[in-house]
Amino acid sequence: MIRYARLVLLVAVGIGLLTVALANRAPVRVQVLPADLATFVGRDLAAEVPLFLVIFGGIVAGLLIGFVWEWLRETKHRSTASSKAREVSRLERELAQLREDKLGPQDEVLALLDRPKGR
Repeated sequence: MIRYARLVLLVAVGIGLLTVALANRAPVRVQVLPADLATFVGRDLAAEVPLFLVIFGGIVAGLLIGFVWEWLRETKHRSTASSKAREVSRLERELAQLREDKLGPQDEVLALLDRPKGR
C-alpha cells in the first residue's frame, strides 16, 4: 500500500513540475555579472534560457547547498559516533579477554550464551 502511495505522490509531483515547466517556457536572459561590471571587465557572460530552467536550477542549487551545509554541520557528530564505536569494540574485546582469563574453559552452551551478539 505504501508503494502505491509513494508512486501516486511521485506522479503528482511530476505532473506539477511538468505544468510549471510548460507554463514558464519563455526565454529569459541570465547574466553572470551585472551590466556595468560586465562592461568594465570586458566580458558579457549571459545566456538565453527558458524560465523553468532558472526555477529548477535554483531549487537544485538550494538543495545541494543545504545538503552540503548539513553534512558539514554533522561532522562532529559522526566523529564522536565513530570514536565511541571504536571504544565499545575495544571494551568488548577486553571484556571477552577478562572472561576467558578468569573463567577458563567452560561449558559449550554457556560459551554460546556469553558470546557477544552479532558474532
